[in-house]
Amino acid sequence: MKTAPERKSVLLRLDPAVHDAIVRWAKDELRSSNAQIEFLLRSAVVNAGRLPHAAIRGRSNHARSSTRQKAG
Repeated sequence: MKTAPERKSVLLRLDPAVHDAIVRWAKDELRSSNAQIEFLLRSAVVNAGRLPHAAIRGRSNHARSSTRQKAG
C-alpha cells in the first residue's frame, strides 16, 4: 500500500485582506484555509507548467480544467 508523501511546512505572511478573502473562499468550497492556499498554489504551478508531470494527480487535474473553463 502506498503511503502519502511527506508534507512540507511553510511560514507564510499574508496581507490581512488577502487572508480574509482566502478564508471566505475556502468556506465557500468547504476547505480549510490551508487546503485552499495549497489548491491555489498547485493550480498556479500546474498552469505555469512548473510541476513535474508525475506530480500532477487527482484534484490538480480537476483544478486545471476548472481554471481553464472559468478563464474561457
